[in-house]
Amino acid sequence: MLARAAESMFWLARYIERVDALSRLMEAAQLMAGLSDQSAEWRSALIAAGCEPGFLAKYGAVTPERAARFMGADPENPSSILNCLEKARINARAMRTALTRDMWDAVNGAWLEARRMGPADFRLEVLPVTLDWVRTVSTRFAGAYQTTMLRNEIYSFVKLGASIERADNTARILDVKYHVLLPSYSGVGGMLDYYQWTSILRAVSAVRAYQWVYRDEVKPWNVAELLILKPELPRSLRACYDDIVECLDTIAADHGGVRSECHRLAGGLAARLRFGRIADIFQSGLHEHLTELIDRTADLGDAIYAFYMK
Repeated sequence: MLARAAESMFWLARYIERVDALSRLMEAAQLMAGLSDQSAEWRSALIAAGCEPGFLAKYGAVTPERAARFMGADPENPSSILNCLEKARINARAMRTALTRDMWDAVNGAWLEARRMGPADFRLEVLPVTLDWVRTVSTRFAGAYQTTMLRNEIYSFVKLGASIERADNTARILDVKYHVLLPSYSGVGGMLDYYQWTSILRAVSAVRAYQWVYRDEVKPWNVAELLILKPELPRSLRACYDDIVECLDTIAADHGGVRSECHRLAGGLAARLRFGRIADIFQSGLHEHLTELIDRTADLGDAIYAFYMK
């Protein structure tokens, strides 16, 4: 498989996964904005999305309207929803012959609709409708590649990209709640704190999963354990890294068993998550643990690029 083809498929999946994560962050921020400090909620979404510096450089003070517009449609934000859809379509078009018809229709159809969209579609009063459309786009693409692609090297790079992006997003969402919102909020353990943590579960579609696993009220350490260590949850860091290792093993087998730094990094992180305990993570510092995972996930992406895509 050509390095250019691997890179296009890898980033196609990452951009589609990113728009899904952005829509979930924005939905959680809007839901919680009516119950607490609106600016703090939207600032947390900007931080989790990694675009706070760009926002502050352009706008300064955070307001819900500006944050929603910046995350959704601002042309100066490279990670806005509309920009990510544009980049996804560029990568899909570059490898049109490697995509199934359903995959191409999902990406190209979303791009055609997105071309007719702009800042007005991310106004707060119409935002829920727009975010529902974004999640439909990402769900359609995920269903298309999971049910129509041959299980070959191309599929492995698509799944690898989606899994790395999902791991990064889950870690960021959890870290923002714990490190940014919690220390500034004086009512820890109160009703608002309960809704804050529930909003994080909702952002990763894990409210029902939490109820099934714990059968208890929402508690921070249980939420952290579910999102970090539980393999049953598809968006947990453990599940994502299990998928990453599986994809890299499959790709290595297709290349005569040759391995590199990216395989070592992925295997080491997967082992830490497989044998980790939430009590040890909290004792050493949840924020420090999540920050390290975010940094190592970025390092892993760079190592994959250096070995397979240069």
